[in-house]
Amino acid sequence: MEDRSTSPRRPGPLWSPALFRSELAVTFRRWRTLALLIVLAGIPLLVGIAVRIETGDGGTAGGGRGGEGPAFIGQITNNGLFLVFTALAATLPFFLPMAVGVVAGDSIAGEAATGTLRYLLVAPAGRTRLLLAKFTAVLAFCLAATLTVAVSALAVGALLFPVGEVTLLSGTTVSFEEGLLRALAIAVVVAASLAGLAALGLFVSTLTNSGVAAMATTVGLLITVQILGAIPQLEVLHPYLFPHHWMSFADLLRDPVYWEGLLDNLLLQGLYTAVFGSAAWARFTSRDITV
Repeated sequence: MEDRSTSPRRPGPLWSPALFRSELAVTFRRWRTLALLIVLAGIPLLVGIAVRIETGDGGTAGGGRGGEGPAFIGQITNNGLFLVFTALAATLPFFLPMAVGVVAGDSIAGEAATGTLRYLLVAPAGRTRLLLAKFTAVLAFCLAATLTVAVSALAVGALLFPVGEVTLLSGTTVSFEEGLLRALAIAVVVAASLAGLAALGLFVSTLTNSGVAAMATTVGLLITVQILGAIPQLEVLHPYLFPHHWMSFADLLRDPVYWEGLLDNLLLQGLYTAVFGSAAWARFTSRDITV
């Protein structure tokens, strides 16, 4: 008869649905996460009300400022669906990535700060499985945050402005239903655009036992990269910065769709995810957890 006590333990599967559900529940039950989603949902409301007030006397959105303002803002008065695209364009440079940076930065360091990380590792979860579950929970937040902005903008746009057929950037007119499908596709692309930042935040979170420090560092890196991307003298670096292709989602509003920018964006996010995801794994699996 085989002696089970001396037989080697087989490693469990890397993916654990139960662990992922647990991490998902922990992420979305935090008051900080709920507060971030509420703030994100309020931004389209503010933009919609501002456009409504500005155009209430027959003016044009952005017209008084020489057309300045978020992309697509001039089309909102003709079709409220464009508030979805405007809100995503307005929140993507800072508000959405800041929210992702906070959640990603707190994912590991927050558990270490409260002393729960050690108890999680006592359970037969394994560090690799736990890290994977936390990363996928952060990606789920990326999608939830993006959809929060999109759904809020759709509701506000339908309430304050007319909706109907959508005239794309290429001049082609499509049905409202196809416009909704394109809006959903854009929301998914925007969420995927935040994957590189999520991996970066996860890596930073493995470097410290302070959730506040990890969140601040991740958001600080985001701001630094945004500043670097705005300096013309550093143009040679711009294609390698993770926000460089973020606004390429607008190419989904063309007929035919311009795929080059979209694919470049997804490839760049995949590269950042691979590099910083691997760095997070290397750090977390070799880290001495004392708290």
